[in-house]
Amino acid sequence: MKNIKWGFIGCGDVVEKKSGPAFSEVEGSSVVAVMSRSEGKARSYAERHGIGRWYKDAQELIDDDEVNAVYVATPPSSHATYAIMAMKAGKPVYVEKPLASSYEDCLRINRVSEETGIPCFCAYYRRQLPYFEKVKEIVERGVIGQVVNVQVRFAVPPREADYAADGKLPWRLQPQIAGGGYFYDMAPHQLDFLQQLFGVIVEARGICANRGGLYTAEDTVNACFEFENGLSGAGSWCFVAHESACEDRIHLVGNRGAVSFSVFDYQPIHLYTMSGEENFVVPNPPYVQAPLIKNVIEHLQGIGVCDSTSQSATPVNWALDCILGKF
Repeated sequence: MKNIKWGFIGCGDVVEKKSGPAFSEVEGSSVVAVMSRSEGKARSYAERHGIGRWYKDAQELIDDDEVNAVYVATPPSSHATYAIMAMKAGKPVYVEKPLASSYEDCLRINRVSEETGIPCFCAYYRRQLPYFEKVKEIVERGVIGQVVNVQVRFAVPPREADYAADGKLPWRLQPQIAGGGYFYDMAPHQLDFLQQLFGVIVEARGICANRGGLYTAEDTVNACFEFENGLSGAGSWCFVAHESACEDRIHLVGNRGAVSFSVFDYQPIHLYTMSGEENFVVPNPPYVQAPLIKNVIEHLQGIGVCDSTSQSATPVNWALDCILGKF
């Protein structure tokens, strides 16, 4: 497959701001069709980005003879359905994160991928951003020695939409659609990158609560987890904190130093060693998914290998579901 012609299922904010244009920036790749349940939204996106066709029905897009690869950018509850439809039609899939709204749906995706031989990739794009590659380099070069502890800390105030006086909460706060609350939307990025560094999480436990009373989903989560290499860690997430408590930081403690970094706001990477302290400012590309999308396309073209697959993404959902007490 040398010329990748994409069809997008979903064309919301993520596609506008993080991913969409990057599909057309790689040689041999283009976007030929988009779909949204809102015909107006699909038409608007297509017209603004010079895309020839738009659909209201996902099956019609998948059946489009010109489309030979599908990008699923919908809420997680429909990821498995659309990914499986595409793979059964013989078309590779790139799915937004998390891979699905439950571990069980991830297993369904993997089973169909194995049965059909069609690859499915997941949009854990931080794996290939320069910022996180710098963190990975520091760890792998042994600059901080052997990593002995992992600490994740995240706290933000409620968003304006969380108050939802009209009762219409964002889909990210509807567990039947998202898999959980904001934790299920944001923690996957943190856990996937940590699993890339240290191997899959083999044990995870959590205590979840709703302290703000703004919605029914969990808004506060505390968890502990262990990676397959024996390294243990802990995380704390709060989505109803006062603005003075805002924090976005992962702290890796080694036996010869430590490194801390953010996941969402890309604050300078802070390195502590016996030689002193050092900060690294690492810029990212305008469309943050661009490096991973390029890697996916090159994989499909047979000139590269992408490791952000449905198989690598599935342990993230397992850990999330363990922490939330789903099983």
